[in-house]
Amino acid sequence: MENKMSDQEQLNDLSNRVARSTVAVIDTVVQRGGFKGEELTTIGQLRDQAVQVINMVEAAQSTESEVEE
Repeated sequence: MENKMSDQEQLNDLSNRVARSTVAVIDTVVQRGGFKGEELTTIGQLRDQAVQVINMVEAAQSTESEVEE
């Protein structure tokens, strides 16, 4: 088996890192009161989407490890 990550694996890894960073940034800015009230719906939706990406990547990784075993 080749050690090189496939394009899909690289995309999954990058997506996971971007999503985790997005959640961290949003949470930090919210704690500091950095959003206006009218922005909260959009920011909340973005955070929810990032969490969905994290969950999807983790589920795919879990499935991959089960197949490899």
